[in-house]
Amino acid sequence: MKIYTKSGDKGETSLVAGVRVPKFADRVEAYGTCDEANSQIGLALALLPATEEWKGLQNVFHVIQTKLFHVGAELATPEGKKVGWPISEEDVTFLEEQIDKLDAELPPLTNFILPGGHPAAAAFHVSRTVVRRAERKAVHVAQQEQVNPSVVKYLNRLSDYLFVVARHINKETNAVEKTLHE
Repeated sequence: MKIYTKSGDKGETSLVAGVRVPKFADRVEAYGTCDEANSQIGLALALLPATEEWKGLQNVFHVIQTKLFHVGAELATPEGKKVGWPISEEDVTFLEEQIDKLDAELPPLTNFILPGGHPAAAAFHVSRTVVRRAERKAVHVAQQEQVNPSVVKYLNRLSDYLFVVARHINKETNAVEKTLHE
């Protein structure tokens, strides 16, 4: 199978079920931003030290990256068409449990955190901002047509999780976590 199809050469692409739309359509922007976030998460994971200590986190992210792909698939599915892998409230709860688990081990926040520290932590901060953009785009689509409410919740919790992961990495690697007024 060839990687190129030439079907997008005139500025259109297909949503799930073959519906053709311009490449700048809101749904395309939303699922494209999810793809960008997923790629950024992959980069952040690649920056983690290659030790056993990070296997648990990498396993959690295998689930998250798969679910983020499913979020993109939901956003690429036009209203009235069946979604192959719907995001559920259980998926949102999974993220909340992961947030609570890591956050319990972190020092309390007393100021705003500046992105940075360990290279992997900095990359997870970038991932967080891309997920926030994906969330904004998903909300925009949801104002125009039906979108599973769990999709927006999932993106919201995922950005929170990425923030906590960045802090966790900085703590575990003894990287300096700078705040606004240092």
